[in-house]
Amino acid sequence: MSMNYRPEFPHQEPSLVSTSTGVFPKGLFLVLICLLFYLPGLFTIPPLDRDEARFAQASKQMVESRDFVRISFQNTPRNKKPIGIYWLQAASVELLGEVGARKIYPYRIPSLLGAIFAVLLTFAIGRRLFGERTGFLGAILLASSILLVVEAHIATTDAVLLAAIVASQLALSRFYVREEKDKPPGAGAFLIFWIAQAAGILVKGPVAPMIALLTIGCLTVADRDARWLKGLRPFWGLAILALLASPWLIAIGLATKGAFFRQAVVGDFLSKVASGQESHGFPPGYYLLLLPLTLWPASPLAGAALFRAWKQRSALASRFCLAWALPAWAVFELVPTKLPHYVLPLYPPLCLLVAHTIMAAAKEGKSSELDSKLVFAGYVSCQLVIVLLGLSCLALPWYLEHRFAPLGVVTAAAAFLGAALSSVSFFKRRYLRAAALTIVATALVLAPALQSILPRVDSLWLSRNVSEAVVELGGKNAGLCSVGYDEPSLVFLAGTKIQLISAEGAAGFLRKNPRGLALVDSRQESDFIAQTARLGLRVRQVGAFTGINYSKGKRTLLRLYRSE
Repeated sequence: MSMNYRPEFPHQEPSLVSTSTGVFPKGLFLVLICLLFYLPGLFTIPPLDRDEARFAQASKQMVESRDFVRISFQNTPRNKKPIGIYWLQAASVELLGEVGARKIYPYRIPSLLGAIFAVLLTFAIGRRLFGERTGFLGAILLASSILLVVEAHIATTDAVLLAAIVASQLALSRFYVREEKDKPPGAGAFLIFWIAQAAGILVKGPVAPMIALLTIGCLTVADRDARWLKGLRPFWGLAILALLASPWLIAIGLATKGAFFRQAVVGDFLSKVASGQESHGFPPGYYLLLLPLTLWPASPLAGAALFRAWKQRSALASRFCLAWALPAWAVFELVPTKLPHYVLPLYPPLCLLVAHTIMAAAKEGKSSELDSKLVFAGYVSCQLVIVLLGLSCLALPWYLEHRFAPLGVVTAAAAFLGAALSSVSFFKRRYLRAAALTIVATALVLAPALQSILPRVDSLWLSRNVSEAVVELGGKNAGLCSVGYDEPSLVFLAGTKIQLISAEGAAGFLRKNPRGLALVDSRQESDFIAQTARLGLRVRQVGAFTGINYSKGKRTLLRLYRSE
């Protein structure tokens, strides 16, 4: 089937560059919605193990050492991800004046901004493809999605990568969907595409190019036409990409004598493709199984939206979203190593298709895809996601610490009420109201959970508890070593100089540092006591900490010792 260059969106919709009334207020409103979901917990949740703490610690060491080429975690080279996120985090720390501080929030600012930009760019894509109202609703659905809310709170690569990919896809959509066949987009779309590709490579290697190539390949095969790609000018585009990405790639290659590429490509990327790495191997269907939670609140209608888009795949807007989401989803499902956030770059087109389905049904007052008992049953069943999230705010403090969290009553009530009202509205075919109620209920559950309930569950934050005790005991300057507990969050909070050593090494450390402190896992305690006795060293316990080491999924008892 040859490609039709006439766009699906109505002509009366304003263009992407329009400054007409209503465009910028909607963008501002989207920013406020993002802040409503992303600010709670950004400052109060301690650094998370293990990836966030590793990224933040490596960025902190970059600022401390003033070496902005090599990436290290303590004395170990961290040759896994490119430099982009570390530069952004280091710049955030410098700009906020928190150099040397052990606060995690400056390292999260790039993720916060990346998530906001991804939402605004999704609005731009949806507005171009489907119209302003659909783009607006799709952007809100993405902003409130559980997975993006999580990624906006943690100092890792994925929210920033999402912004780069959505920017690239926005430019690609301008080449594919245009009103006049013989009038390609200007230089702006060309530059945005290749600059976004370079940014994506510097943040997380091949993911951004892979998604762009899969989208291009799928559309070209489906249309049997590649003329729309002329405006991309690959020769000049690749030159721009090389100009932006190659300086650091050359510098890191020289600085590590090629070790970065051997470990990043062979040790990290290819091992993930070949087999499940670091106990993260799962069979195909893993992401589909997690979809009701991670894509919430858009997930209840994701299946119906995809079915509707497939029926309308001859329309360029629907075809573009399907080509963006489906091929890459299949690749991620087939790759053995799986983590929930890998499919985040595919959530913008899914949210736009869900929004398109809702807006079409709201406009017509009915929908053949939504007016079925099966879809209604699926919608009501998916409400369990928000109900369970609300109840977990009550259950988690009680289960871990045997205490009642009054704020959990608010989250549980909001979850139950939101699920009930949304289901009733959906049954009455008030689809837009049902979506709005679900989004509001999600905000009322997540905001108190992230800002207050979760940070106050001390059992989850062993590293925070230890670091605070170390400061109170005056051990910050005297030094700290740890035996059996080596989580990256402890390194970030206690300082780069903390020593993660054996029981024998800890005994020697206290002998050389009379005012120093030794943190000992109870499983290593008998060996530690034996080693101190062998050296004739008397030690006394000055602190004890119990909690859940969630990285290992087990309860942990840590004791803090000082020599007498």
